[in-house]
Amino acid sequence: MALFFTKREIVVPGQLLAEGRYRADVGAYGKDEKVYSAVVGLAELRGNTVKVVPLQGVYIPSEGDLIIGKITIVAGNNWKVDLGSGPYLASLHANNALRRPYDDDISRYMGIGDVIVAEVSAFDRNSGPFLFMKGRGLQKLEGGMLMSINPAKVPRVIGRRGSMISMIKDLLRVQTVVGQNGIIWIRSRDPKIMRLAVKAFEMIEAEAHTSKLTDRVHDMLKEELKNLKGSIDEDDYPSDEDEGPPKDEAFEEAPVETEPEPEVESEPAPEPEPEVVPEDEPTETKEEPSEVEAKPDKAKAKPKKVEEKPEEKEVSEE
Repeated sequence: MALFFTKREIVVPGQLLAEGRYRADVGAYGKDEKVYSAVVGLAELRGNTVKVVPLQGVYIPSEGDLIIGKITIVAGNNWKVDLGSGPYLASLHANNALRRPYDDDISRYMGIGDVIVAEVSAFDRNSGPFLFMKGRGLQKLEGGMLMSINPAKVPRVIGRRGSMISMIKDLLRVQTVVGQNGIIWIRSRDPKIMRLAVKAFEMIEAEAHTSKLTDRVHDMLKEELKNLKGSIDEDDYPSDEDEGPPKDEAFEEAPVETEPEPEVESEPAPEPEPEVVPEDEPTETKEEPSEVEAKPDKAKAKPKKVEEKPEEKEVSEE
């Protein structure tokens, strides 16, 4: 077994990467127990698997991908969605997006030019990808702006376990959705913050092949925010309640069915119980006077017994 590349080395198609018991992954192919690069990209080794992260490329859909697309055609019960990159035009059926019953004219819900967040439910190279919009966050987007990056750089934008995108959201407090097809949606009330977010994503795209990129992007944003300090109104930041894409009533059916969260609201029900306890206490104190009043009755009964005793004594004397 032998390796012929260093970590994150830029390789070209046909270049020999490994020999022996290695397995080829994305961006690589195997032949005669040898692994070669299939694209121009960064070579990586994980376990005994060799993969090449492409530096450039078009979007090839895969089942489960989150995408952002623009509706270009409304035909019958279907929308055709432009994914912005690649040769495929996606299809979205009304049954996979709307609650029933819905109007025959589906353009009332979404029309040409509308931007949506959807999931790839199936992919066929002949007919193209099919989309699904019944799920949390899958809906029509309102407001904000769109920017495009090379789809090959999307994993770097998201970061390992979402570290990069989470850092950008936390620092800038912006709403953003990153599609696997290389389209990013950004929304903020302050245009300066919007431009700063765009600058961060452009920096990631340009330096995706370098190491410690998250730290450098973090430092850049910190420095820029210092320069903008005082020119940004805190009220322009979106609140936590507004975080995420805006909701549309026409697309709420599926999320409501899958969300058990509203049932949690029933948990505060036990709270009234401790309130009942103090209410019972005064009622018990009210009963105490009645017991006190009963004591004089017993006291009155005692003289009667005393009167009976002398009679018994008189009988005994006779």
